[in-house]
Amino acid sequence: MALEGSLTDFGLADILQLIYFQRKTGILALEGRMDKVKLLFVEGNIVGAESKRRLDDNRLGKILLKKGLITEADLQASLEEHKRTKEKLGTILIEKGFVDKKVIAEIINGQITETVIQLFSWKQGTYEFTSQGVPPDKVHSTSLDTQHLLMDGLRIVDEWSEIRGKITLDTIFKRSEKGSSDLSEEEIEVFKYVDGENDVSTIIDLSGGDNFEVSKALLSLMEKGSVAAVESAPVVSAAETVAEKRARSYLKFLAPVAVCISLLLSLAMAAMNRGNLSKEFRAGGEIDSLRHKIEVYKLEHGVYPPTLNAVSSARDPWGHAYIYSTTDNTFYLSSAGADGREGSGDDIF
Repeated sequence: MALEGSLTDFGLADILQLIYFQRKTGILALEGRMDKVKLLFVEGNIVGAESKRRLDDNRLGKILLKKGLITEADLQASLEEHKRTKEKLGTILIEKGFVDKKVIAEIINGQITETVIQLFSWKQGTYEFTSQGVPPDKVHSTSLDTQHLLMDGLRIVDEWSEIRGKITLDTIFKRSEKGSSDLSEEEIEVFKYVDGENDVSTIIDLSGGDNFEVSKALLSLMEKGSVAAVESAPVVSAAETVAEKRARSYLKFLAPVAVCISLLLSLAMAAMNRGNLSKEFRAGGEIDSLRHKIEVYKLEHGVYPPTLNAVSSARDPWGHAYIYSTTDNTFYLSSAGADGREGSGDDIF
């Protein structure tokens, strides 16, 4: 799938939806004014994230050290090996027996989530998705449901309208002379991680709290004079962006119009090259409608429908039954196309 362009024209939410629904494996490279980020996908789900600006290996070691899970000597020995072998720091820590695999996985999952959520604040930038194999990590692996992460990201974008222009995930705070008197329990928990070095994302990792709730507590601490910002990345304009307006639409309707249009257009372009345009275009629209019904069913029942007949008895434009299957946290839906054979070149997703 050739997918590249400007985030101004095709937002991150649209891109993630397209990769997720088409179950793509590969790398999405995004470049903005403040950072270059790569998101790794396996069958539509996110398995890794890399940021040029925020080196996750450095943050991982810092978090483990401040939580008292490793010693300074453990960290230095692991960093030296990391520098020599280029192996991931988390992998080295696990292999040396310094940290349990579950601890590393929890922190890395949090870092991936924060990296993706930070991207939702980008107003401008470019993107390019390359279909390619993504090798699994030999020691620890992760796979985050893109659909769930997308919804969380859009929710946080909506909530962050309260504090936009005041705090970003890269803001660093120091304690003021006023100290920590007259604080709530939540503010005290967050305040203890403010040291003039930790940025907001690191404080979130250390506290184990929700991104928005921790940021709101920091804003309250700042308003009370208990902390002050010492370093802040360029903030997003207070004016609501087109991407953020689209986010509200996603949250309200669940089946976003923008994604529907983009999917239909991509299917239509592919169909023009193969002929049979009318039926393939129609199949794409029906599949998108069925996806909406499936997601609504899950919201109402807590699970995806066991069979497609639970939401629709529709058949594709060639008279074939749509192909549908589920796992614990996702589903697969397609049409076998004109030839009626699943896995051939004319399948519609």
